[in-house]
Amino acid sequence: MTSWVGRTLDVEVGAVAHGGHCVARAEGRVVFVRHGLPGEKVRVEVTEDNGGSFCRGDAVEVLESSAHRVAPPCPLAMPGACGGCDWQHAAPEYQRELKAAVVAEQLKRLAGLERDVVVEALEGGPLDWRSRVRLIAGRDGRAGLRAHHSHRVVPLEGCPIAVPGELDDVLARRWRPGSELEVTSDGDGTTHVRELSTVRGKVRARQLSGGVAVQHAAGRDWRLDAHGFWQVHPAAAGTLAAVVAEWAEAPRGGLAWDLYAGVGLFASVLAAQVGPEGRVLAIESGRRAVADGERNLADLPQVRWQADRVEDVLAAAEKPVDVVVLDPPRKGAGRAVAESIVAGAPDRIVYVACDPAALARDVAIFAEHGYGLSDLRAFDAFPMTHHVECVALLQ
Repeated sequence: MTSWVGRTLDVEVGAVAHGGHCVARAEGRVVFVRHGLPGEKVRVEVTEDNGGSFCRGDAVEVLESSAHRVAPPCPLAMPGACGGCDWQHAAPEYQRELKAAVVAEQLKRLAGLERDVVVEALEGGPLDWRSRVRLIAGRDGRAGLRAHHSHRVVPLEGCPIAVPGELDDVLARRWRPGSELEVTSDGDGTTHVRELSTVRGKVRARQLSGGVAVQHAAGRDWRLDAHGFWQVHPAAAGTLAAVVAEWAEAPRGGLAWDLYAGVGLFASVLAAQVGPEGRVLAIESGRRAVADGERNLADLPQVRWQADRVEDVLAAAEKPVDVVVLDPPRKGAGRAVAESIVAGAPDRIVYVACDPAALARDVAIFAEHGYGLSDLRAFDAFPMTHHVECVALLQ
């Protein structure tokens, strides 16, 4: 088949799909369209075509516009420019509708569940929220973000979704081409910057400012590696911790597992519920995160840490367990971990997920073992992008 890359096609945009695009059809093939909205008629330029039944493209001209289309707040949110955002051309409330449709479709397709989904906005609005940004220096030394599905660096003058002032100093200077820059704004408004560069095949990290971030969530002050894991949206950690606290219902004196525990945000919630006479097993593979967690939760001796992979610990973990909280990486927990959780016979499983497809796949595995989805909440923790954060209760 001759590649369609570079071709322009006039199409009618169909339903939203997982990944920040919508589905259209042309000449018997599926075209995944970025920068379009359902119901629009657009002119698409094909940007990727590996043969087969589908290709990918950008809506370079809107022929019939959706009522939900708005002017993007960033001039780089357009075809061929910055790949950091997916939905700046959609009104914020409509973005949440699109994300809700994606979560519902993934649950139906992968878990066989029909469920109405509402994506809730977090405090603060759709801009000025991104507290962690990873930039790269282009050939001219200017820091920027990569174009969508490309290694090309798009230099930035600013970023409307970043915390105000967070990127000012980094964008004002030139850097060694190819250097990566990790920028974090913490809960006290301090900016932390680390430069990563590759010299003779080895990655070298240089902390340029800060290094230990202060965050506030779940009624505690946290001190942790500024570039380690913490929720990107300033309101996300507290919101998710509150949902976990409501749904976990760990019994006094009971046993709880916090899997993929990070620095122990959910472990702190579980520890308060089981009390001093209870036990919380917190498992996290990142050694720095475990060290931060041990320091931050030193006043909670009922929390026991294990620095290892979840799948390598659960077989020998104390059982039965009363409640399990897990917050796996984007790929999900997978069958081996899910079945190890089931072997612990918990009454409740609270699953925090950053990818709806992975969540749906794992929900289907739990259902095979008798654990049904009894509640679900979804949050717009990444406005302007296609990402959505979900919390599921399985019983």
